[in-house]
Amino acid sequence: MSRGGGKGPSLKDKLDGNELDLSLCDLNEVPVRELAALPKATILDLSCNNLISLPSDFCSLMHLVKLDLSKNRLQQLPLDFGRLVNLQHLDLLNNRLVTLPVSFAQLKNLKWLDLKDNPLDPVLAKVAGDCLDEKQCKQAAVQVLQHMKAIQSEQDRQRQRKLQAEREMEKKREAEQRAKEAQERELRKREKAEEKERRRREYDAQKAAKQEMEKKTKKENVQTRKPASSSRPPQPPRHKHSWSRSVLRVLLFALFCVLCALAACKLTELQHQPLCVSVNTLYEDVLAALQNHKTLQNMLQQNSQ
Repeated sequence: MSRGGGKGPSLKDKLDGNELDLSLCDLNEVPVRELAALPKATILDLSCNNLISLPSDFCSLMHLVKLDLSKNRLQQLPLDFGRLVNLQHLDLLNNRLVTLPVSFAQLKNLKWLDLKDNPLDPVLAKVAGDCLDEKQCKQAAVQVLQHMKAIQSEQDRQRQRKLQAEREMEKKREAEQRAKEAQERELRKREKAEEKERRRREYDAQKAAKQEMEKKTKKENVQTRKPASSSRPPQPPRHKHSWSRSVLRVLLFALFCVLCALAACKLTELQHQPLCVSVNTLYEDVLAALQNHKTLQNMLQQNSQ
């Protein structure tokens, strides 16, 4: 037990039945560990000390039924002060408390309460009253518990509204996320369909080009085969053309023979032979006829002019 930084006698020495008096001990902190070892001490007096605050593990002393913290310098109570569910009598006279923790509403067995001489919040001070006698202190316990329960209920409602708002916000975010994902899926689906359509058009174009090329190649092959097939029937004219050449060759040969005979009859000694005489006579007649024919042509040209 701390008393101004020194050590004092054991707490068991101060235990009287179920009551433990630690008042006027100049305590700066509560010896929670030693108190927890004394579960029989259901009545605890810590008044008239130098306590500024209570440690959080103080609320583990759930065996306490009556607690006197008057005339200290407490500025606040632990947030889980409501764990002291067996507490029936609580004296907080002459401290520096402004508000009470919301868990105070859980002190369902509290029957007596004194909050005088504290700088309480005006609303809380009005609810607590003066506590000048036993009746008023009992009434203060009832009214303060009701007030704290109302505050707790309001906080619970606010917490529920906040949770509801958070859930709705989360649902909204999830809905937006689902909508975004659906939109992205639809976009990917549309892009995939467009890509498929583009590839199909390319395939059709390539197929059409291939068919066109095959058709063109087939047409060219047909055209190249046609001259070959059409050149076969005109073979008889070839024979006719070759026959004409043969006749021409015969005629030229005959003309050559005639010229040779004429030259022989004109220039050689054979000109006095009967055959050469006939040839020379024929030659002169033909030559005269040609000259006459030329003279006739000249006359006709002159007459026409």
